[in-house]
Amino acid sequence: MKTKISLILLLTAFNLSAQSLDSFDPNDEWVTKIEKLAPNSARIEAPTRKILVFSQHTGFYHWTAPHNIEMLKILGRKSGAFEVTNSYDIDSFKKENLKNYDAVVFNNCNPAGPKRDLFWDLLQKNSNLSDEKIVVLANEYQKGFMEYISEGGGLMILHGAITVQNNSEEFSKMTGGSFDYHPKQQEMHVMEVNDKHPLVQAFSGNGFTHVDEPYFFNNAYSDYNFRPLLYIDVTKLEGLKKEPEASISYVSWIKRHGKGRVFYSSPSHNAQTLDNPEFLQFLLDGMQYVTGDLECDDSPIGK
Repeated sequence: MKTKISLILLLTAFNLSAQSLDSFDPNDEWVTKIEKLAPNSARIEAPTRKILVFSQHTGFYHWTAPHNIEMLKILGRKSGAFEVTNSYDIDSFKKENLKNYDAVVFNNCNPAGPKRDLFWDLLQKNSNLSDEKIVVLANEYQKGFMEYISEGGGLMILHGAITVQNNSEEFSKMTGGSFDYHPKQQEMHVMEVNDKHPLVQAFSGNGFTHVDEPYFFNNAYSDYNFRPLLYIDVTKLEGLKKEPEASISYVSWIKRHGKGRVFYSSPSHNAQTLDNPEFLQFLLDGMQYVTGDLECDDSPIGK
């Protein structure tokens, strides 16, 4: 009996550990590995673009954030497609500063709940302003940033950063949706919606398998006001909290917002996914899309 109980506990522990991957620092050895895996050139020859990577958070900290910074620097440097400026300062969102950049990357810059308003959080944390003034100024930051995109700026959103202004319907319409929830981490096979689309050519019609959090979305997501790129089969997932509305969940998409472009990738919660050279190519192609250099079908599929 004791042996049986011990075996059950051992199997349970194994299953739990199999659902998550160990974190690690982006040391020199890891950086060298990513440099070797990264594409040697961009698909589209264009001027070197200036990219602002915003990596500040007030809510959940994703351990992959520093890895993403290094990965983006490598992609830009090796391909010559862009150069990166990383920032943690809310002043980065001032209009006069945004004008210096062709695109912005939201790098897992998760705000705290339940407000889920990154601009409000950062103002509240780093200023002595009254609550009333913070609300006004946070709205101004949101409005100014949305205008930056609509006037031709680009936005790449990585994983949890879909929550930046998670309760704002207006912002959700710009980004393509808001975060709802995710089940436990698990192995999943991510597939292309249309393997002929230029932004998923890297996967050669095979998709990819990795361990990640399967994201579900709400608010503007249900309008499908975007062009989906990647999806997961919901029927193969474990630990769903509620009955899904569809048998698939889109986990990456692109869309227009005025004259600007938005690219979202839910993969990945774990830096191990960056070991896939096809995924690195996918992110480089996504960057060239948001900067306006890689033209492709970004028409919304609609309801």
